[in-house]
Formats: sequence, structure tokens, C-alpha cells
Amino acid sequence: MFEPCDSTGRGGVGMTEPVGFDRHTLVLLRLRPDAPVPTPGQAAELRNQHLAYLADRVAAGDILAVGAPVDQDDETLRGVSVWSVDPQRARELAEADPAVRAGRLAVEVASWLVPAGMLAFNRVRVPRPAVDV
Repeated sequence: MFEPCDSTGRGGVGMTEPVGFDRHTLVLLRLRPDAPVPTPGQAAELRNQHLAYLADRVAAGDILAVGAPVDQDDETLRGVSVWSVDPQRARELAEADPAVRAGRLAVEVASWLVPAGMLAFNRVRVPRPAVDV
């Protein structure tokens, strides 16, 4: 177990209790090197299907947070999400994403341990069609 730290990064007074951890499932979506190149119309339709699928997973409670990275070092990274389900189920659901099924995106899954209570997720409206973003 890790010992918690105060804001200076040192152990604080009264902060000697072991830290518990919350486990979340991370899903990363990456552009496949062999991804088919869609026409602009196909790309727009696939994007709408992808956003609708993610919105459905959020509404179902499977996804706690989801979004697209910007200004990333690795341009193949196209999506990051935190899931409420175990890694195997997250992989199954992520692989059902229309953009994954179409061969555009690849799925990477990992468990993520964070100090208990560090993260809180709020239910918010997520975009569905491209006109929402």
C-alpha cells in the first residue's frame, strides 16, 4: 500500500492510514495502420454511428467518461474512455463499436487503479450526431 501525501508531496500529519484503490477500466481507441480510407460521406456516417454507440453506452451506465484526445504525441490515439465494467466486458462492448467493426479503430484495454475517492463522475449529455460537436 502507498502512504498518502499532503500537497507538498510529503506524508502529512494524520495521513498514515493506507490508501485504498478504486479500479476502473480504461479503453483506448487507436487508428489502425491498415484502416480503410472512407469517402467523406462514409466517414461522416461512421462518425455518427460511433458517437451514437458511445452515447448509448453512457446511457446504459457502461461508460463513465469518454472523449477524444487533442494535441497528443501519438496521432493514432483517437479515443479515451473510463468504463464501469470489468476489462473483458469493456473489450466486448468496445469491439461492437461501429468504427471498430468497420476496421478503422483498434481497441486497447487496461485496468486503472486510482486512490479511492479521487475520481467522481457526473451524468451528462454526450453528443450523438456530428452536429452536436
